[in-house]
Amino acid sequence: MLPATSKLCAAISYRHLRNMTGLRRQAAVAISQELSRLVSHSPGPSTWIHQVRRRSSLLSSRLEEKPFSEMEMSYIKQGEEALQKSLRILEDQDDWKTETVAGNGDKVLSKVLPDVGKVFRLEVVVDQPLDTVYGELVDNMEQMGDWNPNVKEVRILEKIGKDTVITHEKAAATPGNIVGPRDFVSVRCAKRRGSTCVLAGMSTTYGAMPEQEGFIRAENGPTCMVLRPLPGSPSQTRLTWLLSIDLKGWLPKTIINQVLSQTQVDFAKHLRQRLARPLPVTC
Repeated sequence: MLPATSKLCAAISYRHLRNMTGLRRQAAVAISQELSRLVSHSPGPSTWIHQVRRRSSLLSSRLEEKPFSEMEMSYIKQGEEALQKSLRILEDQDDWKTETVAGNGDKVLSKVLPDVGKVFRLEVVVDQPLDTVYGELVDNMEQMGDWNPNVKEVRILEKIGKDTVITHEKAAATPGNIVGPRDFVSVRCAKRRGSTCVLAGMSTTYGAMPEQEGFIRAENGPTCMVLRPLPGSPSQTRLTWLLSIDLKGWLPKTIINQVLSQTQVDFAKHLRQRLARPLPVTC
């Protein structure tokens, strides 16, 4: 029964594929292959049927959407790549060294990776539920310059689908202008997997945002923030921030390391202050 059903699904898919081109055809083929894999590995027909219904519904909804251009698909792929690379770095628990531990328990660690360089990892707990923190960091990302003195401006240049955006960020100069103004053009994606949210990004090129006068175009990524409810305390959120930046220019590594680790500590402080502000009164 299952092989016959599989052939029927393949035949139906083929009729659709004849009318598709480029990346949409590739996406449909990939999903069709995944369905075939489920047939061969599923422990029973009820599980397989559930998966087929869910994935077929997803395929139908995707085909009804406005198709992405090849450039848009390239940005989506970059965002996914940043997410996967970041998670692999965080999953490897070996060789992390403590950079600083604040009195409230905030911790910054670091490690050196052969193909990336030195990366920094912030571990903090925020006294706000996950949805509140997520809303501030994702939905209100363009307001970050209002509450984080290390950020001069964040601007969304383009939205691609539901999960991916291209941004331009201007970093404020450090005190004493030790590190002059930097800017970044990044692709970012936001994914929610159950009770875990992952906000990932990396530098990209964007024709409409060339290098700006007065700023050194720095590079970041892979980088990400992982948000999870604190076990046993859903009103609190554990935030992990993986930071990887090449500031460019002629800067001693000791200064770069000090600036980046302090940037993470400051971020946690300013984020708490932002989230603790009184909510506006509505009538």
